Amino acid sequence: MEYQITSEKHYHELMILIYDLMDKGEANLTDSEIEKLRTLTLATEKFEDEVLGLKPVKQPESIPEVLELFMFENKISQAKLADELGMGKPKLSQILTGKRKPDITFLKAIYDKLKIDPKFILDHI
Repeated sequence: MEYQITSEKHYHELMILIYDLMDKGEANLTDSEIEKLRTLTLATEKFEDEVLGLKPVKQPESIPEVLELFMFENKISQAKLADELGMGKPKLSQILTGKRKPDITFLKAIYDKLKIDPKFILDHI
């Protein structure tokens, strides 16, 4: 089922449904609730991008830019990101500053753990 958001009031109602589902915890959701959550989040994201104008003006154009955006959106530090990727903080810092080229292990980690689009990764290495 696809949701079409027709107003800001409808958007806020769907956000309440999303938060209610999220409050249950992922482990406590049924398959149908997970699918509903996925559908609702896609609809609200589309509404935010197209109607509310919350889509970033500038899309990332490099792997470091994608990682900076990821850290900003998830409110995590570079050190926390390095931990999540299972890599050393100096290595991540060097990749972000362009002093080091991303290696296969790093690229696999950002794909597996951050769900970065593989086409984007291949286009920007």
